[in-house]
Amino acid sequence: MNSTFCLNRSVRSFTLNSFKNPKPIEVKQFKVQFPSGLIELSKLKCFGNVSSRTGVRVPQSLRDDSGESGRILSRRIRVSSNDAQFGSLPNKGEAESSSFAEFITSERVKVVAMLALALALCNADRVVMSVAIVPLSLAHGWSRSFGGIVQSSFLWGYLISPIAGGTLVDYYGGKVVMAWGVALWSLATFLTPWAAENSLLALLLARAMLGIAEGVALPCMNNMIARWFPATERARAVAMAMAGFQLGNAIGLILSPILMSQAGVFGPFVIFGLCGFLWVLVWLSATSSTPNRSPQISKYELEYIMNERQKSQAVENNPKTKMIPPFRRLLSKMPTWSLIVANSMHSWGFFVILSWMPIYFNSVHHVDLRQAAWFSAVPWSMMALTGYLAGLWSDTLIKNGTSITLTRKIMQSIGFIGSGIALIGLTAAKSPSVASAWLSLAVGLKAFSHSGFLVNLQEIAPHYSGVLHGLSNTAGTFAAIVGTVGAGFFVELVGSFQGFLLLTSLLYFLAALFYNIYSTGERVNFDENVS
Repeated sequence: MNSTFCLNRSVRSFTLNSFKNPKPIEVKQFKVQFPSGLIELSKLKCFGNVSSRTGVRVPQSLRDDSGESGRILSRRIRVSSNDAQFGSLPNKGEAESSSFAEFITSERVKVVAMLALALALCNADRVVMSVAIVPLSLAHGWSRSFGGIVQSSFLWGYLISPIAGGTLVDYYGGKVVMAWGVALWSLATFLTPWAAENSLLALLLARAMLGIAEGVALPCMNNMIARWFPATERARAVAMAMAGFQLGNAIGLILSPILMSQAGVFGPFVIFGLCGFLWVLVWLSATSSTPNRSPQISKYELEYIMNERQKSQAVENNPKTKMIPPFRRLLSKMPTWSLIVANSMHSWGFFVILSWMPIYFNSVHHVDLRQAAWFSAVPWSMMALTGYLAGLWSDTLIKNGTSITLTRKIMQSIGFIGSGIALIGLTAAKSPSVASAWLSLAVGLKAFSHSGFLVNLQEIAPHYSGVLHGLSNTAGTFAAIVGTVGAGFFVELVGSFQGFLLLTSLLYFLAALFYNIYSTGERVNFDENVS
């Protein structure tokens, strides 16, 4: 069993797993790299013996054979021991591995927690209209197809911004662009009641402005995670951030009917908008764009991130990203198209379910608006949980030697094929409870794709991850517009939601096949000198 020998700021005490009769222990010569330089410790002696059971803090002196007093050391040294034998340092990977306790209390987790909150607000702000559209349609006499147009107005703006936003993220970094994005989409949400009271055009423009601002959210998330997390933790980090994204759906769907009953139809818009302004203040004051700019990060965590980054050739080791990215070369590679197809199908399914499920439960299963919101919210909570489990499993597969390419294909296949099968089951549901169960399964399995194509964006082009995400997001937004508007016209023409769900299921199967044929987990070279 490994024991840890700690040399902290003071050398008068140290932690051992146990302490028995004092007796000299000799440690073979080894070298330790400190910030101040290289220190050689030879024949280091201490008094005490160890077992593998209990930990005791023992006040002892420390000396070396030269007779010099023990040096004050500024970092922790981890010494591996088997059967209470000290004599060598563990291998580098073992020494640098991050424990769960260190991970969950680290500065990088604080960053991803803030990203999760931003993505929760992002989805809460957009999902409010999915609930508000029912009373607004009744008040203004809108048809179902026109209600689909009002809901899709968000996507008009979302179609424009991802490529430009992704380019800005790669050039300026995720912190600044995310702050501007959250501030602008919170303003658009806050102004929606005023816009709706004045004219339909103003309402559509406010929703489009919301889409423009929210288009930078996911590229910023990918950019910040690529800079803060080593490759072996990125799927977990993306899953944590996307858990906030999915919980934002649940929060918006559950709270919106309650807030509407207390503060009117526009109450949720005002409250969620104010929450966004508060988030911006905390984000700017409490986070940094990169680990080496953070005043709060510990030396241990900074060294761990930097060492892992050197292994994986992270973005900071690359030249400065060009302001105008090589779009032609990006689009000339089939792995890029595998991401575009995967993101398109992901967005199609996501926005169809997000926009139409409250109306589906209301019209097909005849539940009232508040119950419909609850039935629609449960699947998003499931997605937050399964997304984290998928990320954890994905990181474990890679650590255990499974190739990144195979891992991404496994995750993506579960995400799309599993969701397609569950949607087929949804079409046969006879009660709202059974329908909610099938929908929860479909959305929960869909979260596996976050550990597929969404992490894959960082792997094939780490210094173009923002613009690559923007390209795939633009294609995904176009697919979402077609799906959201098309669902309304399809239901009016055919008179059935089930047929549209079967079409979505078929598209899931085809997208999974395309991704498995053309995707890769290896870095793709988009340099100019590559033909």
